[in-house]
Order: sequence, then C-alpha cells, then structure tokens
Amino acid sequence: MSGTPEGPVPSGPAETRPAEPALTERHDGRRGAELRDYRAAFRVARLAMALVDPDGVVVAANDSLGDLLGTGAGALREQAAADLVDLASDGRTREAYHEVLGGRRSRFRCTRRLKHPDGRSLWAEVTVTPVPGSRRVLMSIADIGEKRELQARLRHLRMHDPVTRLPNRALFFERLSAALDAAGELSGVPHGSPGSYESYESYGHGRTGRIGLCYLDLDGFKAVNDTLGHRVGDRLLAAVAGRLTACADSDGYTRSGGHLVARLGGDEFAILVEDSSGTEQMADLARSVLDALQAPFDLAGQRLSVSASIGVVERSGHGTTPTALMQAADTTLYWAKADGKARWTLFDPERNAHRMTRQSLSSTLRPAVEGGEFALEYQPLVDLADGAVRGVEALVRWHHPQFGPLAPNRFIGIAEEDGSIVELGRWILRTACHQARQWQKDHPRERPLFVSVNVAVRQVWDSDLVADVAGILAETGLAPHLLQLELTESAVMGSAGRPLQALQALSDMGVRIAIDDFGTGYSNLAYLSRLPVSVLKLDGSFVRGFQDEEHANPADELIVEALVQLAHRLGLTVTAECVETAGQAGRLRRIGCDTGQGWLYSRAVAPERIAELIGAEPLPV
Repeated sequence: MSGTPEGPVPSGPAETRPAEPALTERHDGRRGAELRDYRAAFRVARLAMALVDPDGVVVAANDSLGDLLGTGAGALREQAAADLVDLASDGRTREAYHEVLGGRRSRFRCTRRLKHPDGRSLWAEVTVTPVPGSRRVLMSIADIGEKRELQARLRHLRMHDPVTRLPNRALFFERLSAALDAAGELSGVPHGSPGSYESYESYGHGRTGRIGLCYLDLDGFKAVNDTLGHRVGDRLLAAVAGRLTACADSDGYTRSGGHLVARLGGDEFAILVEDSSGTEQMADLARSVLDALQAPFDLAGQRLSVSASIGVVERSGHGTTPTALMQAADTTLYWAKADGKARWTLFDPERNAHRMTRQSLSSTLRPAVEGGEFALEYQPLVDLADGAVRGVEALVRWHHPQFGPLAPNRFIGIAEEDGSIVELGRWILRTACHQARQWQKDHPRERPLFVSVNVAVRQVWDSDLVADVAGILAETGLAPHLLQLELTESAVMGSAGRPLQALQALSDMGVRIAIDDFGTGYSNLAYLSRLPVSVLKLDGSFVRGFQDEEHANPADELIVEALVQLAHRLGLTVTAECVETAGQAGRLRRIGCDTGQGWLYSRAVAPERIAELIGAEPLPV
C-alpha cells in the first residue's frame, strides 16, 4: 500500500517535497476557475471599475464604467485613468492618486463632476485602492448624483424658512461669514479658513470690501398673531418676504447672487448687501423697504397694514466679525424702535459709545454697592405755613471711579432693568433710616424729621419690602411714622395682588406712603380712595406754571387748587416739588398746599448741612 496517494508522506523540508500530481492539478484547476469567476464578476458588476497599472494606464474596464462614461469598455483600455475622471485638475488630488499608484498610500477617495458625452453632468465618487499581491490598483467610480441631489434638497430644507421660503438664520450667517472672508482677502488679511474665499466666489466677488445690512422687524406683528391667528400671521410674513425680495432685486445689484434676503426668526428679517457702495445705497434701500411695506396687504379677504423698524449698518468688512456686525445692527434696530418705530436708523458710533457707557455702568453697579461708592444727600421738605423743616428726601449719588459723581437719572433706570435696584434700594433705606435716627439722637429736644425714600416697583415684586422695612426700623430704632416711602403715580396706579398687599401692610405698620410726580401719570383720581396713601407730591410741571402774577397760568392754579382740596378731603397732605421762587411759594401757600421742596429752600445737601438746619430759624416762605 505504500507509495499510493493514501500512503505515508515522505519526510523532509516542506519546500523540497515534490507535489503530488493529482493535488497540483486540482489546485491549478480551482485557481483558474476562481480567476474566471473574478473576471466575470468584474465584467458584469454594476459598480463601474477599471484595473490600472503603475503608470496610471487602464489595463481593463468593465461595462458599467463604459456606460457611465458613454463609451464601450474596450475603448477605455490603454487610456490614462486620471484623464477619464479628471484626477489631474488640482495638485492635491493628483499627488494623492500617484501615491496610491506608487504604493506609498493605501487608499484614496475623492468626488468629481464628470461630463457625459450627451452633454449632461454627473457627480461621481472615485475610489482608488491597491490590488493585493499585485502592483496594479483598482479604480471604482460610483454615480452619486441621486445622493447629492437628496443632500441638496435636505440642505435647502435645512437652510430655508418653511413659511417664507427665504434663507434662514443658518444660511444668512454662512453667507455673512463668506462675505467678510472675501473682504479680508481683498485687504490681504483673510478672516476665516483657507477655503472660505473659494466658497464666496459662487456668490460674486466683493469689489468694494464693504458690507451693508438692513435688520428689521415688523411693528405690531404680535397683535396680528394674537387677534387673527398664526395662519394669517404666516400669510403676512410670506407677503412681507415677497416685497422685501422685490426691493432687493430692484436695488441695481447686477452681479450674481444679488442681495440676500433672510428671515432670522419670528418677524425679524435681514437684507445683506455683500458689496455695499456706501451709506447712501443702504439708506435708499431702507427707504424703499419702508415704502413697500406701507401699502396694505390683502390676505384672503383680510386687509392688513404693517410698518417696520429698520436698523442700518454699513462698514468695511476688514476687521469686522459677524457677531460685531449683528450687535451693531441689533443696537440700531433698538434705536429705531425707541425713536418711534416705522422708521430706519443708521448706526451712530457716538450714540453707541453712550450705550457702551450705559453697559459699563450696568456691569459695575452691583460691585459698587458693596464697594461703598454710593452716598446719600438730603433735600429739605419745608412747611409752607411757618418755614420749618419737617422732613427730608434722601437722594442717592454714585461717586463713580471712572465717570465721577453721577446723579440718580444716570443709573436708577439701569438698576431697575438689571434688578440691582433691590440691593441698592435696601442700602438706601437702611442708610437713610440710620441717618434720621442719628439726627433724632443728636437733637432730642427738637421735633424729629421724617425721611422720605424712593421705592421702585421692582423692589416690591423682587424682594420682601415689608420684611426689609420692618427689619431696618427695628435695627435703627426709627419710629415707623418718621419713614415715608415714595412711589411714582404710574407704579401705584392699578396696584393689585402683592403690591397692594405690601402697601397696605406698610401703612398698617405706620409708615407713610407718598405718590411721587402726581399728575403726570394716569390722572385717575378714583384710586386715591382705595390705596393706603398719605401724601401727594405734585409734579414740578404744575409748580413751574406758578410764575409771577403777570405771567401766571390761571389754569395751573385752578388744577392745583382742586387737587389740594380733593387731597385734603381724603385726609391726605400735599407736597409741591420744584419750588424755586418766593412767588411760587406764596401762591402755593394761599391755595392750601402743605409742604414745599425745591431750590428756594435748599438743594440736596450732605447730612451735616441738614443737622445745621434742625433747630435753626425757619426758612423763608
């Protein structure tokens, strides 16, 4: 049995063993069959492929590649593979391709736009990989036209507003960044990534290097949504978008891309001018937008009229960022609204500097309270009957380390907006009560002065004012009737819920409540009988009408006299503000006004000066 195929295998090194004829024939046959299968699979594969030699020449191509390129597979042999799919058009692609051909790179992939012989274009993904055990490479070309079309549709949906069909916020900022990058290229200082300038060329190269922006929102759009519903609101937005687009198209901008009109959200729109010729062009564009929106909109039987407020910014793109440009536009839009709406406003660097000062004050307000930068001055409240000082109003001053002494009108509004009025108001209240109690201790034989402190509505809402007052009175030992809290008429009017409960609790405690600037707000006298008010402080505009007899305004005197009589019937006392002349004081005294306050008696002064007035001769009345 030995020596047969089933017998023992001769020993010795494997490489010197003679192959058995039957096994070799089966192996060669199987390998040949596999090669035939591979060639057949290569020919009929749906993926377009070509076998390429180390010199970049096509050795074989399948029918799918011929169909893709509009020619027979045989005609592709002996051609340069790089020419078939445009791999030599740019240096980086050509270099990567040759690295794969030379065996220095394991894989290369790129996307190419190919031209079919019938004239149509197609997008293809080209992949080049080495063939294992060979010096040749396999090039595969996949038609990705449908995929790119789907991606383009998805991008369009992602980058456009569904209501107005305009570019949305994302696309707007993409275009704005590209425009600024192009402006940087013009000045030789690129703003963004190396590829950003190329992306901008599809929109038209900016020649001036300047960027213009109209940033607008619709005045009163919320009322349309609230009263007529969101469906009508959406129709209005779409109609507005159409008119804005027409304005942009008629602005004389002939280069490719034109102005970009975008909806940034809600009722906010923007018109981006990527190559602005100056502020005159932007002003003309803003005026045309206002004119276009003035005509009523007819929306399926609903006739609506709207206006817009527009912030206009125009500047060199060099050195400007999207954030800085939008901040300037947002600020300017705010100015347009504050100036009366239905108008456009051009960015003003000086006005913006004032705003920045306001921001600086806001950012340093809270630390200033803790840092002891505030001080109180006091203005006397004088009895008009005998000239005696009955009380004082506490007025806060900010000794700012950068801007110097600041009056309350420079920072109280800011404090109310950012909420720091709560902490500042608590400090004012505590300091004023301490000072009133100290005067009382220093002059025990004299009639004690009451102190009047201004209170913002936000202090009532954002803090427990009742608890604060009770705690400070207990801490300082000041009697409640020696504290007067002043609130403006507009703040007191319509008080309900927590504010009314707080005022009532303070009044029950014995604290006096005064209405400041009375006569400038709602002029509704009915609420006086419902609120726990003790004092009316007449606004200075009434008192200023009390000139000398020759120039007196009889109407002012009749109004003040009626208010004083009404107040007295309700058990209230009346203080007149801004008393500057003896004539004013005399006429106020004759009609029954109780106390006066103003420069006739004294400006706001330091606590030491008030101490000198206590027990001194009465002031002239």
